[in-house]
Amino acid sequence: MSRPPKDPSGPSDDAGNPGTPQDRETAGAAPSGPGRPRAVAVISGIVALEATVLLAAAGWYGFQLASGAPVMSFWGAVFTLGLLLAFAAWLYAVAVFLFRGFRWPRAGALVAQLFVLTIGFPTLTGGLPVAGAVMLIPAATAIVLLFDKRVIRFASRAASDPPAL
Repeated sequence: MSRPPKDPSGPSDDAGNPGTPQDRETAGAAPSGPGRPRAVAVISGIVALEATVLLAAAGWYGFQLASGAPVMSFWGAVFTLGLLLAFAAWLYAVAVFLFRGFRWPRAGALVAQLFVLTIGFPTLTGGLPVAGAVMLIPAATAIVLLFDKRVIRFASRAASDPPAL
């Protein structure tokens, strides 16, 4: 879909304001392609990797549930499996929309990394240093990068209205 040509008789851009309302909407949009900071790709990769690991854990949990592993409550285990799958899907959405430059996934990525920290730190100090470090290092990296000025500037696009038919 192409944009209509700019009206030459409309307001001028001398004041630094875009001329048409559509130009004003897209002027603050996040750049795509080469304008994307590398840190955004790193954060999105970390979150997508965490979602993949969570999906693998859900698959293993589901396999154990289907193979007859003893559980206290079958429906509680099914609910836990549903939560694992839902959280993995949410993390994939956070990774994709952060990579696209939307604003809302920054909060979701931060919350997810804080959850990882709350699991990773006791794991590290509880006698499993390698597993704890594997959780803590990417989570800490993502948290630091989420507050980088370039990431904040890039991930400032708000959701827009859906296009009309």
